[in-house]
Amino acid sequence: MKYLSKVIAGACFGLLLAGCNSAPMNTQHYDSSQYTVLGHSEASATGLMLFNLIPIRQNSRFVRAQNEAIKAKGGDAMINTQVQERWFWAWVLNGYTTKVSGDVIKLKNVQ
Repeated sequence: MKYLSKVIAGACFGLLLAGCNSAPMNTQHYDSSQYTVLGHSEASATGLMLFNLIPIRQNSRFVRAQNEAIKAKGGDAMINTQVQERWFWAWVLNGYTTKVSGDVIKLKNVQ
């Protein structure tokens, strides 16, 4: 019985850790000869925490906002990036809205 409780505790800890991961934002450094600036763009994405425990589209909101801002201008990447965050709450959930803004660039084919 002791062994089973250790296995269950280990599995619960593993599930807890697995729920705390997210994709990193795309951060690369570019030389000014590698790109053309298409213009300024911004986008936002919202994630929720149901009962302050269950994440709903929470961990990917930074990447989703960045990808939408780049897609809006038809570019490949973003420079001079700024990230802002707002939050709100209700009785059973917390919401976090992330806004990403910056200059969208189109990469040149450097050979």
